[in-house]
Order: sequence, then structure tokens, then C-alpha cells
Amino acid sequence: MKYMGSKNRIAKYILPIILKDRKEGQYYVEPFCGGCNLIDKVDGNRIGADTNKYLIALLLKLQEGWIPPSISKEEYLLIKDNKENYPDYLLGYVGFQLTFSSQWFGSYRRDNTGLRDYSKEAIKNIVAQTPNLKSIIFKESSYDELEIPPNSIIYCDPPYKDTAGYLDNVIDYPHFYQWCRDRKAEGHTIFISEYTMPDDFICVWQKEQVSSLAKDTGSKRAIEKLFTL
Repeated sequence: MKYMGSKNRIAKYILPIILKDRKEGQYYVEPFCGGCNLIDKVDGNRIGADTNKYLIALLLKLQEGWIPPSISKEEYLLIKDNKENYPDYLLGYVGFQLTFSSQWFGSYRRDNTGLRDYSKEAIKNIVAQTPNLKSIIFKESSYDELEIPPNSIIYCDPPYKDTAGYLDNVIDYPHFYQWCRDRKAEGHTIFISEYTMPDDFICVWQKEQVSSLAKDTGSKRAIEKLFTL
């Protein structure tokens, strides 16, 4: 699923690290599940949470077998201007999947050459991903209010600090850092994707990536990193 900050491109690198010591029956938990481009590649017990009610409504609807309709630019603009008339799951689909750079109801994602139909591509991607979402427990929750089973593996992909794409969706970073430390103290295994973290967090993987989130980087290349405690 298209979503800002998707980890789909690096899943093959970081998942083996995250899941290396996973035990049978151990829960894998993502408090910032977004477009589910990592959790959909994990099996077993899984919990995906996000504060965005439209995103969670969409994911729950997809679990029911819903297939999105084709949406034209005119329909997109009608939905954008009359959100109160449409269900949350449809707003989640249109607002993220059919918007340029997946930024909530920005501009309609289109190809000026006429060679690509992004609406059909979005449907195809959703249909391909849906079977891998079936057994995930989805919850609308903030990371610090999420109930996490004992001794879970927690993977956090929060809004990156000081990145242009997330300036309207920031979190209290010192609070988040301490929350991570507290979960570690409780016996959980925790991993975090970010560009930088405090000194007590250990970088276990890094790779340069082209990123739409990087701020003031010219070519928009940034060092994607995976941290643990």
C-alpha cells in the first residue's frame, strides 16, 4: 500500500534482523503500522496500530474482502470536498492511495503522459496485499496507549524527527524515547527506524536511500537506520 515513509524497499534488509531471535508464538507489534508494508511480510501473531482512524478503517474493511472502486479525478475532488458524506474506509483509501506522495488529500495522483492509470495500479496493489493482512489485529491507538502482549517484538516506524513530510504530524520525541526504554525494561525487544536517535540507542543497520522525507538534502538522499536498545 502506498504510504508516506513506506519501508517496503528495505523490508528484505531489516526484517531478518528484527525477527532473528523471534520465539514461537511471540507477538510482533507495530505501533505505527502505516501502509503495513513491513508487517504484511511477517507471519504468526501480529498487532498493527495507528492513530489515523481513516487508515485503520480502511485496513479493517480490506480484511472483510472489500475491493476499492476505480476513482476518477472528478470523483476524487467530489470526495475531497464532501468528506462528511463518505465512510471512513473510503476516505482512507482515496485520501492516501490516490493522492500524490500519499499526503492526505493533497493533489490527485495522475500521469500527465497518459501511460499510467494510478487508480488501477492502486487497486491492483491493494488486492495483492490484502491476503497478507487477514490475520493482523488492527487497533486505532497511539503508541503509548497500545496494549502490548508480554515479551513482544516491537517495531516502531514513527514520524521522523525534523522531516518535511511529517511536520503536521509530530510526536513528543523525548516522551517516545523514554517509552521505548520503558518497554525494553519490561522485557520487550524493540527496534526503531529513524535517521537519528539518542546515544543509548544502538544502530544495527544503515543504508543510503532516496527519500521524499529528507529535509534540505538536495538530492533527497538520506541514511536510513535501524536502532535497538
